[in-house]
Amino acid sequence: MSAPAVASLSCPQCGAAIELRTLDQAQSVVCSSCGSILDARDPNLALIQGFAAKQKFTPQIPLGTRGTLKGEKWEVVGYQVRSITVDGTSYYWDEYLLFNPYKGFRYLTQYDGHWNDVQVVKAVPAETRSGGRPVVTLYGETFKHFQTATATTEFVLGEFPWQVRVGDQAETRDFVAPPRMLSEERTPEETTWSLGTYMTGSQVWTAFALPGKAPRARGVFANQPSDYLPRAGSLVKRYVLFAAILIVLGALRLITASRETVFDTDSKFFKPGALADSLAFVTPTFQVKGRTANLEVTTEAQVDNGWAYFDYALVNEATGQTYEFGREVSYYYGRDSDGNWSEGSRRDRAVLPSIPAGPYFLRVLPEAQVPTDFLEYRILVRRDVPILFPYLAGLLVLIVPPVFMALRAWGMESARWKESDYAPSDDDDDDD
Repeated sequence: MSAPAVASLSCPQCGAAIELRTLDQAQSVVCSSCGSILDARDPNLALIQGFAAKQKFTPQIPLGTRGTLKGEKWEVVGYQVRSITVDGTSYYWDEYLLFNPYKGFRYLTQYDGHWNDVQVVKAVPAETRSGGRPVVTLYGETFKHFQTATATTEFVLGEFPWQVRVGDQAETRDFVAPPRMLSEERTPEETTWSLGTYMTGSQVWTAFALPGKAPRARGVFANQPSDYLPRAGSLVKRYVLFAAILIVLGALRLITASRETVFDTDSKFFKPGALADSLAFVTPTFQVKGRTANLEVTTEAQVDNGWAYFDYALVNEATGQTYEFGREVSYYYGRDSDGNWSEGSRRDRAVLPSIPAGPYFLRVLPEAQVPTDFLEYRILVRRDVPILFPYLAGLLVLIVPPVFMALRAWGMESARWKESDYAPSDDDDDDD
């Protein structure tokens, strides 16, 4: 963009120099010295409004600054501060008017470090309702109603292609489809629709080569895109892929496991009274063949309202390698005011991982506390049994990242809509 011609005039109120950058397109211009709003179409710059703002504001992007947006050169020619009041609290935002002599005007808006690149649209969106709320559709994209308010002009600076005044008001409605926002402004004279696209402060600072760093954005803005939602979607796709792999591997393990029985015995031991003493024994030698695999030791004991404890030692007869472990079987039952109850199990299962082939025997030291004079039990040893716990644990571990990211995405959406007309009210919380 070549440097536009600039018309130099003087403020009739204070005599300060005034420059018109948009020339015949300007309808009003604000004196930067005294704040008077002047009629740019009048050769004598007739006064439209004296300084009426309650306070002065300083734009973060100075007037006259040039930058590049979407490959086009733009110059900041106007600045205004507007506000809305919600539940007695006023919220202020900045609007920067940008000018290109070949492209016309566009806007940058800023609220709490959140920026939007805004253009007026000529098409009128189609409006319907969904879930009791207004929605509008423009160019095939649907926008949800976010907020309705009355916007008031609080401060102006620079020049504008309309006659701007401090105190001007417009009824506004905002509709969102992040990262875009479709806004309606209605005055008695006209209705205007504009389409904003979210920008970060760093993008604005880069576009206009501003010094330092952009102020950090606070909170979640109405059309701020979620970084978490696409990441959650990507993680879910990865989880489905890895979960499918784990399920296939688990199914293959179930199919290929040999479940070979290498030892099986039924026995009982007698003891008068409560069987409080121990009776140790050693099983016959049994062969574990094939490649290194796990061994499953199943203990079944006919305990009723009692317990049995088995102190095991699996011994490799050839090498002397010993694997010691203990297992308890207990089962209790009865009846109370709530009906029949039971707890425990008469069956226990232990798995020893990575047992190499070889001759083995079990050294067993049983102990029990049961109401009978003897205890019947069974010891079953099987080789290469399928264990599904690692696959289930893998599924649980893999699902943590997508669930965490989905929760972050939900939290961001919740924070977004808390600032809308559809935020949960205290009455809603009480009803819950």
